Amino acid sequence: MLTPAPLSSSAAVRALRAAGCVFAEDEAELILATARTPEEAAAMVDRRAAGLPLEHVLGWAEFHGLRVLVEPGVFVPRRRTEFLADQALAAAPDATVVVDLCCGSGALGAALAHALDGAEVHAADIDPAAVRCARRNLAAFGGRAHQGDLYDALPRDLRGRVGVLTANVPYVPTAEVALLPAEARDHEPLVALDGGADGLDVVRRVATGAPEWLAPGGCLLTETSERQARAAVQAFTHAGLTTRLAVSDELYAHVVIGVLP
Repeated sequence: MLTPAPLSSSAAVRALRAAGCVFAEDEAELILATARTPEEAAAMVDRRAAGLPLEHVLGWAEFHGLRVLVEPGVFVPRRRTEFLADQALAAAPDATVVVDLCCGSGALGAALAHALDGAEVHAADIDPAAVRCARRNLAAFGGRAHQGDLYDALPRDLRGRVGVLTANVPYVPTAEVALLPAEARDHEPLVALDGGADGLDVVRRVATGAPEWLAPGGCLLTETSERQARAAVQAFTHAGLTTRLAVSDELYAHVVIGVLP
C-alpha cells in the first residue's frame, strides 16, 4: 500500500484561497503544523474550505497565551475577549474565587486560573457540549465546570464569595443573528449568540443576580457592543453595582465592569 504524499503548503494555500479564506497562508501553516498525517492534513483543509471555523478544524484556539481546546459545535473564543480577561485581572489581581458564566470552551476561566495561581475557579454553561469542553480546559488548573442556566448551575456555597465573575454572554439581537458570518451562524450554538430582542436579555439576568454571589468588593465583567454599552451599564447600575465602561479601540472591545460596594 502506497503512503500518501504529504500535502504541500502551496496546494493547501491554493485550496483555502479558492474557498475564500483571506488568510490562506497563515491557515495552511497552522493546519500543516497541527495535522499528524497527510490524510489528516488533507481532511482538515477540506473541512476548512467547506466553511468550518478554523478553530474547529484545528481543535484549539489561542487565547490569552494559552492553547484552548475547542470542540465542534462549541463557541469559539474571540481575541477581543482577551481584553475582558485583562480587565478582570486589573480589577481583582488577588481574587481567590472566580466564576465564568456562559463559559463556552472555558477560555476565560482557564486564562484567569492560569494568571491567578491557586484560585478556586468555576465555569458554567447551559450547553452540555460547552461544559464538556470547559472541563477539559480547566482540568490542568483544578477548575470545575457545571451545566445549567446561569447561577442555577453553581454550587450554593459560592454565594457571597466570588471575587471575579465574568460573563461573556450572548448579546446579538435576535433579528441580527441571520446577519452573522456563516462560520458563527452555521457552526456555533444559537444559545451562545442570541441575546434576545435587544441583545441584552442575558446581560440583565446576570446583573440582577450578581450581588447575591459576589463578595464585598467583588466585580462582575461582561462584554457588549458599542451600541449596547449604555444600556448594559444601566443594567449593572440598576442591580446596585458601581459601574464603569472600559474600551479597547485596538480590539474594538467594550467591557462593562460592576463592583459590589
